[in-house]
Amino acid sequence: LKDDYQFAVKFRNLQLIIHEIAKDKKWWDPAKSFGEQAVLFHAEISEAIEEYRNGHAPNEIYYPHLGNDKPEGIPIELADVVIRILDTCEYYNIDL
Repeated sequence: LKDDYQFAVKFRNLQLIIHEIAKDKKWWDPAKSFGEQAVLFHAEISEAIEEYRNGHAPNEIYYPHLGNDKPEGIPIELADVVIRILDTCEYYNIDL
């Protein structure tokens, strides 16, 4: 039970941190509706599927442009889904 509690606290802190970063980056300026956010969850999932359709392995991270350090791949898109969900939950005061 103690380990479960510690995990929950860490997860909650992650949710708070992600939302603070999003606010600092002005993601919520202007505020977005829950519907807009849900569409963005779907968009990130669609991007992961597109990576798969393009022949990328589920665990592959790649850098498509020389001199550009922005990673691409299914893991990146799935991370974006998690980030968006945690950020949205914090905005709407949903404690996962």
